[in-house]
Amino acid sequence: MGWSPQVPVHRAAERDEEAIAGWRKETWPRVGRPRGTRVRGSPSRTSPASR
Repeated sequence: MGWSPQVPVHRAAERDEEAIAGWRKETWPRVGRPRGTRVRGSPSRTSPASR
């Protein structure tokens, strides 16, 4: 049938690449989730996590 699993990229004509790059550089570091702060625990609710 000639089908392809590929989907074309749709971007808005009004997209401002400079504004997006500036937001990523200035704003995202302030609002993004800090890395490495998650603590692993026990899946059991009754026993503490072992180290």
